[in-house]
Amino acid sequence: MRLANAKALYERAVFGGDSKALYVADRELDGVEADLALARGRIVHARFLNDRKEDPAELTLFERAAELYRRLGDIRGEAEAVFWIGIVHQVVHGDSERGLPFFERSYDLALRAGDNLTLSYAARHIGFARGEAGDLPAAREKLEESLHLRRELDFKPGVAAALLALAELARRDNRPADARTLLEEADAVALASDAHGIRTWITATRTELDQSG
Repeated sequence: MRLANAKALYERAVFGGDSKALYVADRELDGVEADLALARGRIVHARFLNDRKEDPAELTLFERAAELYRRLGDIRGEAEAVFWIGIVHQVVHGDSERGLPFFERSYDLALRAGDNLTLSYAARHIGFARGEAGDLPAAREKLEESLHLRRELDFKPGVAAALLALAELARRDNRPADARTLLEEADAVALASDAHGIRTWITATRTELDQSG
């Protein structure tokens, strides 16, 4: 749509003599570039999860998307792009402390935009950061918030992932019975939604729980 609009604006400028159309066209193309950078960055991250080899382009893509969305005043887009910058720091670089401000910024922007899906992701990873810092009650609060948002959205694979995260936290918090209950529900939701990747993680967490007694 944005590309089609840019073509129409070009014709307005060239054939219709409307020079102001060029400014609007630039904004349309900035939107295209931002969307593409965000989408390409996500694919680069998925590749990292598969082979665990960092591609420096990933951070550059998300930073470019965030810059363009900010320039456009697209709060929803900026919230998502900023979240992914945090993911690079937390997941790729293993630095939750550095990623936390980006998750908090994403959370605030998503709240303003009414984007509950991005809000659920930001809350989830704030929870992970709090847990890594040793604040398990704060971690549990944010992970439960993420779960609640995903239930409201009926985002079933996300619900399964949220339940798994809470189960892993319960295991760390010496609540094995709670962890097993959460894992059972997570597995049922994952099975019903064909989230086979999440079921693999659930199995691994069950094994760790069984080995710890």
